[in-house]
Amino acid sequence: MSLHLGTFGAWLNPLHDDDARTKYAVEAEALGYGTAWLGFGIQHIEDLALVERIFDATSTITVATAIVNMWINDATEIAKSYRRIRAVHGDRLLLGIGIGHPESIQTYRKPYDTMVDYLDRLDDGGVPRDRRILAALGPRALRLAAARAAGSHPYLTVPAHTRTAREVLGQDRILAPEQKVVLDTDSDAARAIGRPFIQHPYLGLTNYVSNLRRHGYTEQDVADGGSDRLIDALSLHGTAAAIVAGITGHLDAGADHVGIQVLTTGTESPMRGYRELAEVLF
Repeated sequence: MSLHLGTFGAWLNPLHDDDARTKYAVEAEALGYGTAWLGFGIQHIEDLALVERIFDATSTITVATAIVNMWINDATEIAKSYRRIRAVHGDRLLLGIGIGHPESIQTYRKPYDTMVDYLDRLDDGGVPRDRRILAALGPRALRLAAARAAGSHPYLTVPAHTRTAREVLGQDRILAPEQKVVLDTDSDAARAIGRPFIQHPYLGLTNYVSNLRRHGYTEQDVADGGSDRLIDALSLHGTAAAIVAGITGHLDAGADHVGIQVLTTGTESPMRGYRELAEVLF
């Protein structure tokens, strides 16, 4: 079976609990989103219980982990869970995996070697290369994604990075960036939601900041919570139609799929935003 991501997915933040995200995924499927991306951050998720729960509640949507952190989730156990879920639900699971950030893992060392070893162990565990996607930003990680995975799921990027990533990956690998959005036409109100979300922790993480600086942003842009120019690019805001026009920037730059993360105040449901976007997207 081939992997069906669709052109647009719903990227569901772990700020929302498992009950909520299961409901969101069910509605996202009904709205027409092809993939539910499950953000996990630094969590032990070796049993992939939430993935299985969402599969039990849905019938067609692809579910992607975003991401399984390699430092704290054993590859052998992840592979075992993958095989268990695939035996029941077929090929709707895309295993998103990544190395995380040196600021968040005390034992962070030799990240590239760790990624290679993890992929080797997934091979041994029976996870096909076309059913896993690597959270890759820089050229070396992107080349590894092209060689050892279905492609790349970059987070916190802009279309300039998408264009570069496509060149590195080649044309036959999946490129599925994440894009944050705020459904609000008031720029100040939208930035009041987007800026704190982006500032903490992302503008304090070297990997993300270095990547943004490689793709057109200055030291001033990434300082002091981020310039308006940076925040507006990383968390598109406006009407649904205006946001969709911005999202297509990634597609024009070479993306196959965009995982859309609707930002809200606190733990307010993002589904109103996904409904408004769906009216334009589908």
